[in-house]
Amino acid sequence: MVHTFAAHITAEPAAVFASLQSRLNPIPQALYAFLSDPDELLIIAQGGWWFRAEYRVIPDDRGSNLEHVIVNVAQRGEKAALVAGRKVISSAPLAFHDLVKSLRSELEPR
Repeated sequence: MVHTFAAHITAEPAAVFASLQSRLNPIPQALYAFLSDPDELLIIAQGGWWFRAEYRVIPDDRGSNLEHVIVNVAQRGEKAALVAGRKVISSAPLAFHDLVKSLRSELEPR
């Protein structure tokens, strides 16, 4: 695991998942593989040779917990993968913050 992020969103899990899926689902020419499992509230995006992004929506009594994990999946050269992915890794905290902010703005009651 390279990074793990979590946030709470005061919205139904199905709504959070649907919005997340529409934001992350790539265009046909995308450079990453995309898997979406609505039953498990899980989205996986496999990007290139070194990383996988996992998003999981976990229901709770007050809405949803969103977890995001970046996993180094390099078969060889794990340290080289961290160097190759330094831009993704360094931008991940702000990208997650912005994603959560946008989801909250769209889904939480005003």
